[in-house]
Amino acid sequence: MAETPKVSPLLLSMFGRYCEGYLARQFHAVRLSKSQRPDPVAIRDKPLIVYCNHPSWWDPLVCMQLAARLFPERRHFGPIDAATLQKHHFFGKMGFFDVEPGTAHGARRFLAVSQEILSRPDAALWIAAEGRFTDPRDRPVRLRSGIGHLASRVRNAVLLPLALEYPFWEEKKPEALARFGEEITSGDVDLTAADWLPILEDCLGVTLDALATEARCRDLSRFEALLDGGAGVGGVYDAWRKLKSRFRSGKLPSVPGEEEPLPREEED
Repeated sequence: MAETPKVSPLLLSMFGRYCEGYLARQFHAVRLSKSQRPDPVAIRDKPLIVYCNHPSWWDPLVCMQLAARLFPERRHFGPIDAATLQKHHFFGKMGFFDVEPGTAHGARRFLAVSQEILSRPDAALWIAAEGRFTDPRDRPVRLRSGIGHLASRVRNAVLLPLALEYPFWEEKKPEALARFGEEITSGDVDLTAADWLPILEDCLGVTLDALATEARCRDLSRFEALLDGGAGVGGVYDAWRKLKSRFRSGKLPSVPGEEEPLPREEED
């Protein structure tokens, strides 16, 4: 029988705080669309499967932030390449379990561990369902078959599509954008894995298209900033304007202990 990964709350908390600072340094902001937001209370008694596209190396870190902010009461898990887990053992104490991609053994283990995890109503499983890095504009969306097999086996679960994208807007650092799609409940109908796969692909594709539209609009009011890394280029210009103003007035920049120092460009 497959075992659910044993999570260290202390290690998970420490790594989560580290990731917050790391993301804040690398991105202008981590933003979640205000549209189609999931209701954690409405689905709290059902196991949750969040399946997303896979545009970047940053995806797991962004997903960890979403998990902590939106579903703090749940226990979160996710598959990871066996070679990666062997190299970085500490991921195993944060809810990740190893699978061997592209093998029959890996597929069986993925399903066995996932089903054991989802036997608990407070569990959440996060899956980069494309199984490889892809551009968020690629169409049609193509998912690995494992997500279809899992949907056909798990009853009374909520499947939630998640779109991720990392565009550059007005600042030197990129934005990390996320948007959830429409909830899908398993168990309502008796569908095979082959039936499930195109349904899940279409739902993720619709969510990706909606996020792409929001990304092109560059409208901050459409998003909630979960993490704010501060201005990049804007911060440099603000510092330059402040410096010129002080010299024009005959006032030199502050030294430590006097007023506030000039803002500096963040280091990468």
